[in-house]
Amino acid sequence: MSRFLFVVPPLVGHTNPTIGVAARLVELGHEVAWAGHEEFVRHLVGPKAAVFHCAGPVLGPEGAERPPEMRGPAALKFLWENFLAPLARGMVPGVRAACAGFRPDVLVVDQQAVAGAIVANSLGLPWATSATTSAEFTDPLASMPKVEEWLRELLQGLQTEFGDTRLDMDLRFSPFLTLAFTTRALIGETAHENVRFVGPSITERLDNDDFPDAELDDSRAKVLLTLGTANADAGERFLREAVTALVERADRVQAIVADPAGALTEHPGGGAVVAARIPVLRLLKRLDAVICHAGHNTVCETLSHGLPLVVAPIRDDQPIVAQQVVDCGAGVRLRFNRATAEQIGRAVDSVLSDVDHRAAAERVRDSFRAAGGAASAAKHLELLAHDATATALAGTGGTTA
Repeated sequence: MSRFLFVVPPLVGHTNPTIGVAARLVELGHEVAWAGHEEFVRHLVGPKAAVFHCAGPVLGPEGAERPPEMRGPAALKFLWENFLAPLARGMVPGVRAACAGFRPDVLVVDQQAVAGAIVANSLGLPWATSATTSAEFTDPLASMPKVEEWLRELLQGLQTEFGDTRLDMDLRFSPFLTLAFTTRALIGETAHENVRFVGPSITERLDNDDFPDAELDDSRAKVLLTLGTANADAGERFLREAVTALVERADRVQAIVADPAGALTEHPGGGAVVAARIPVLRLLKRLDAVICHAGHNTVCETLSHGLPLVVAPIRDDQPIVAQQVVDCGAGVRLRFNRATAEQIGRAVDSVLSDVDHRAAAERVRDSFRAAGGAASAAKHLELLAHDATATALAGTGGTTA
């Protein structure tokens, strides 16, 4: 039996994939605990989980809120200066307390919760990276050397501030193990070492019991339109254009629209189903395509069902993930700020009618299934814990028998 401490930021897309991994570890007889924003983590993992509270800001109206029009390097700089770096400073004491109280054998550290890596290095504990988005594997800053150098200096400054002397180490990639919740079929090759491509870790979530399943029309192709809850402020224009495109095809396409901010003040008609919350995982089995912002989890959940996509990335890792969708042949990319109803409509027609898009999506789906998901991730973590125990025992003259 080993103890695993999951260190996560207050971001749903970065926490959800680890829940299935933690559950599998518990099934195998291990102990699991969490270090993060307690209220946020408990909402996702349940009231019985062991959670060690960590301070720090949240991203959004109650914390670090980026202007919706901010894009590119400016958005990245804002993210690190106003959210991720302060989050690291806030979390370090909590992660240290969690290590003292829980005594983990291995830390599982999200790429955007670098406090976990700093503390693990300082205490000499093995740690694994939880890479819940594939953007970092493509070296997104390679074409922006000044931005890359700025970020490296920021991370090294955090290490120095908290006594981590391993300045040669990129806190976003563990030297022991990196769990990539994707496959090469989607992202292509990567030069990073110690990466294990385990595919998506998808666990059931609480459904929206109010969703009107009875309104779904199986005589038409069903297309989900979702921009994620974090993009409601930036997405109203695209949402309206996309709804127009779908309603214009109401004779053969039924729109299922996620509208968390209530941007659609009137029902669009055409048999569209509009709801503030959509039970995406439950509905994917009945869908034919998805229009989205290229959020990593949404893309992977869609491709896990072999469905093609229309992607309109907004910022952060989304442009990279969107290009991965296009490069593997599983969808069509549009410009979020400029796409018209006509362009969106043509893209929808393409993914619904072009058998190559669906075939590509199904190839990625098959690669996901072969990778093993949460069970595969748990196996790699078990091996890391075993190796760490064997090394420690060898150093004291003990035995692993």
